[in-house]
Amino acid sequence: MLLPVSRSLYYFGNHMEPGEQHWLNRELHSLVQLKETERLWHIPLLASLCVGLPILIGFYLGHPEFGLGACISGFVILYLPPTSVTHRMITLIGASYGFLIAFTLGIATSFHPVVSAVSLGVFAFIVHWVTNYLGMRPPGNFFFLMIAAIAGCMPFDLNTIPLRVGLMALGSMLACTLGFFYSLYITRKYPPVTEPVKRKSRYTSIFESVILGVFMAISVLAGHFMTENNPYWVPVSCMAVMQGVGLQHVWQRSFQRIVGTIIGLGLAWVLLKLEMNMLQTFISIMLLQFIMEMLIVRNYALAVIVMTPLTIFLAESHTPAIDPDILVFARLKDIVIGSLIGAVAGWFVYHEKLRYKAVRQMRKTSVAIGRKIRPH
Repeated sequence: MLLPVSRSLYYFGNHMEPGEQHWLNRELHSLVQLKETERLWHIPLLASLCVGLPILIGFYLGHPEFGLGACISGFVILYLPPTSVTHRMITLIGASYGFLIAFTLGIATSFHPVVSAVSLGVFAFIVHWVTNYLGMRPPGNFFFLMIAAIAGCMPFDLNTIPLRVGLMALGSMLACTLGFFYSLYITRKYPPVTEPVKRKSRYTSIFESVILGVFMAISVLAGHFMTENNPYWVPVSCMAVMQGVGLQHVWQRSFQRIVGTIIGLGLAWVLLKLEMNMLQTFISIMLLQFIMEMLIVRNYALAVIVMTPLTIFLAESHTPAIDPDILVFARLKDIVIGSLIGAVAGWFVYHEKLRYKAVRQMRKTSVAIGRKIRPH
């Protein structure tokens, strides 16, 4: 089987234009290149504790499903800024409140795919505009929208909404507590840093927010009507690709996410075949979370390889009798669809001519409205 594949790759490589060969070589090199980073190893360890401890507590209490419901809010620790203790805690508490709003909105509108898609689209518009206005550092709007997408695809059950929101709140409280003690330690060792706030223009922010909201709604609908279960994989993949800072970066992220996902699904398939018990699975989640956070700032493609089995464990570990073959194929299809939608959305966001015309028209409209309402 390998001989025909190698011949095909040889034929493909020798019939490409010089520019295409340069692009392919650059992208293949980006898959293994490790970037320099000043990020401390403390953050990956702290993130793995914030995500893993709720799972272990739930396992110890005999309710692992409660731990899974609370662990996703542990991602709030990734918004911890390198500033003073006061500013760190204000940021964490504010982000935790945003997580609860995202989750509550998503789960309250999950009773119908169209309602869920429209509400997530509007929420994506608001969140992107707010994070731009506040100049939030990465991961920016990603986890707010990820949580809203996951909640919006959950089975609707009015009676369990308070319990699910309460579990999210408990997970956030645990993350804030760990973040507080870590901040007391780290600010003594490293002086706080005042980060400059980078804001985009008002009209550029509105333009990007509209595109993001529209394509997030499209991705939710695509997830509901093109997949059989867990449709949130499509909008989450779309959102992950759109985190690029330029058109080339968006396309590169789409390429890296698809390639990394294929390899990561192979890793997930091997781990699922091991048929680990719940405790082994939860320990694996903590290790995968630590490795992913170590890699995410150094190489996105390598991080996606680890991220894929991690998200599968978080989403599927409470589901009985998982067939690895069916599961891996379904997740591959969802992630490819979401990545392609995100790549198209990125083209709209970073198309210079389209952006210029849209921003110019918004300015002209704003001036015209201002003249009409201005008293004479």
